[in-house]
Amino acid sequence: MRIGILMARQRSTRKSPLMPEVLRLLREWGATVDLICPDDRCTELGSLRVEHDLYVLRSETELAHSVAGALHAVGAPILNPWPVAAMMKDKIAALRRLAAAGVPVPETHVTSSPQTLAPLLESGPLVVKPHRGSKRGVRVICEPDELEDLGGGPILAQRYQRPDGPDRKIYCIGGQLFGVLRRYPALTYREKCGEPFSIAPELRDVALRCGAAFGVELFGIDVVMSGGKPYVVDIQSFPGFKGVPDAALRLADYVYATAQRVIAGESLAVLPALPAPADKKKVSA
Repeated sequence: MRIGILMARQRSTRKSPLMPEVLRLLREWGATVDLICPDDRCTELGSLRVEHDLYVLRSETELAHSVAGALHAVGAPILNPWPVAAMMKDKIAALRRLAAAGVPVPETHVTSSPQTLAPLLESGPLVVKPHRGSKRGVRVICEPDELEDLGGGPILAQRYQRPDGPDRKIYCIGGQLFGVLRRYPALTYREKCGEPFSIAPELRDVALRCGAAFGVELFGIDVVMSGGKPYVVDIQSFPGFKGVPDAALRLADYVYATAQRVIAGESLAVLPALPAPADKKKVSA
């Protein structure tokens, strides 16, 4: 069994033990695991071939995603399929898909001109964030003059939902759900691990709906509870799983089992078709 993991090289200051432990377990179980760090090498595109039974897209860099796309183009099986990972990385596309699947998301607007958001502030604050990537650059905007220093480029703005308490992270590994309460901003690794919480049936249904929308069993979502109602504000194809008990063991087991399925000839999931709207009306852009 050969497994290729697309990832950024680990920084020496990074404290998360997740991936080193996952690699150790996979190798202990007899798998050959190769680390592929696209940002640290020059890759001749024509030489890119399927050389592993399974690939795992761990890195969030643009080049790693593009290399995963190139591997997908030549038939490579990827644990977190490239079409799914690419859509989840684009928050505009991901949120629209979630909404179309009946997942509760905040009122969301997109623009390249920050000043066009000014009229929306009459109805209350907005949370603005980059349309791709991480939580860096996320801001709560209350007044029009705060829009002036946002810069250009695609901006995603969501109606601010005042949270009832700490942030809720829900992680899914192999279809099993784990809830973690996390206060923001989390400064230490211990704070980032948060505290476990029991996932109520309503939240469980929301999380499973998110997975079904993309046809995956490995993902993470950020949920804000506001006025007793859940709102999904983000989704990730390969989160850090901080706070999940025995996360490395669960993840390694899922990777290993998926590689076995691929070797046995099973095809991995692709983006499923969403059900047509009940009224069958054409959805406008």
